Amino acid sequence: MKKILLLAVLVGITLKGSAQGIDRFNPDTIKTIQLDSAVNISAQKFGVETFINAIITDESFYKAFRNMKKYNFIAENNIYTYNKKNKVDGRIYRKIKHTNEGPEKMVYLAKQDTGKVYRKNGKYQLYTIEMFDYIFMNAYKTEFSEEDSKGGKADGANAGYKDKLKTLIFAPGKPIKGLPFIGSKTEIFTANMRQYYDYSYYSGTYLDSIPVYRFKVTVKKDLSNGTKEGLMIKELTTIFDKRTFEILGRYVDMKYSNMLFDFNVQMNIETSYFGDEKLPTKISYQGNWDYPLKKEERASFLIVHKDYHLGKGK
Repeated sequence: MKKILLLAVLVGITLKGSAQGIDRFNPDTIKTIQLDSAVNISAQKFGVETFINAIITDESFYKAFRNMKKYNFIAENNIYTYNKKNKVDGRIYRKIKHTNEGPEKMVYLAKQDTGKVYRKNGKYQLYTIEMFDYIFMNAYKTEFSEEDSKGGKADGANAGYKDKLKTLIFAPGKPIKGLPFIGSKTEIFTANMRQYYDYSYYSGTYLDSIPVYRFKVTVKKDLSNGTKEGLMIKELTTIFDKRTFEILGRYVDMKYSNMLFDFNVQMNIETSYFGDEKLPTKISYQGNWDYPLKKEERASFLIVHKDYHLGKGK
């Protein structure tokens, strides 16, 4: 049950939003988008359905992570854990050089742990960290493959849950089978669910030079409190490159509570171009999740990738 509940929390992800922000330290301070104005789209074949279909069918966002294996790059990871008063009580810092040349794919340039990070057996205190370690550290080891995005199986005791986590992160809006009480709540683009959400799109500039659309899906303000509380995804924002209509970034804000568990999570993933290749540049997460008889988990992450250059191994 512990694994299932965490997967319900780690769902999501494009440029920074604030609808349900947690009042505490947030390591994500990099501003990447400047909005211009609301877009008045008059063309009959271009509108809300265009954005929704693009979100559902896009494969380029996940491909950006698979493409990392062709490159050498530097990754800086900051992971923070918090006590009940939202004060930092643990930190993990890693600066990692990734290379696709030779047998050693990862070299630690810096590594520092402070506070309450590990258990006595050497494992992480928080299952949240273990799952993110799987998703992003495996990326550095070049274990993202084409089969992964098609439901390929991960190794280890938690394989089934980790595969579901990948789907939750890289394919928001799709139903997730095998997550009790939660799976259907991610399916926000069905005819029944659309009545609860508002849609808006703005023109903007990403990273000072890339023309983009920001498509934002938010819970309608005039819904009853009971209806709002039953909607897990509070906001899903997607950034599209105007020139190609590929997804450059994704942000998700989720909050849900019932008798079994309680969570409040925001996650953001951004990519950028290096030559003609789209590659991940920033992943940020912050969230709380809790369920009976277990310690509440509070954590935030900031993962920044930089200095990409094509390796000789590919």
